Amino acid sequence: MLEINPGLIVWTIVTFVIVLVILRAVAWKPLLGALSGREEKIRTSLQQTEEAQQKAQQLLEQNKQQLAVAEEQAQRIMKEGREMGEKLKAEIVERANATSRHMIMQAKNEIQQEKDAALKELRAEVADLAIGAAGKIIDANLDTPKQRKLVDSIINQIQKS
Repeated sequence: MLEINPGLIVWTIVTFVIVLVILRAVAWKPLLGALSGREEKIRTSLQQTEEAQQKAQQLLEQNKQQLAVAEEQAQRIMKEGREMGEKLKAEIVERANATSRHMIMQAKNEIQQEKDAALKELRAEVADLAIGAAGKIIDANLDTPKQRKLVDSIINQIQKS
């Protein structure tokens, strides 16, 4: 077993070379082709992943910009709403004030008219009482319209002074 057999060495080398040629023809080329294909597929996948990551980053930036624009619009709308509310509030207060001023003026006018009517009625009653009292005092029958005119002129003179 430990002897060197030159025939066996030659046949071993020949067999090895034949197996090597067969492997190269049958196994190495398809194996190397498969490895190259796999390497290319991995390279393509990495490139696609990088592109997808860049696209995702761009989309994220766009979303951030759109969010900022939307937030700005929301702030503007809220500000406009507040301003409109304040304006409406001021209009309502102004209308209420105008209405109350109008009602106060009407009430004052009505009071003045009622006061004037009451004074006129009071003058008439005072004139009638004065005429009645004067008629009883003098015991004379005077003309009522003339007496009323006389009493009215006296009341007007008293009122003016």
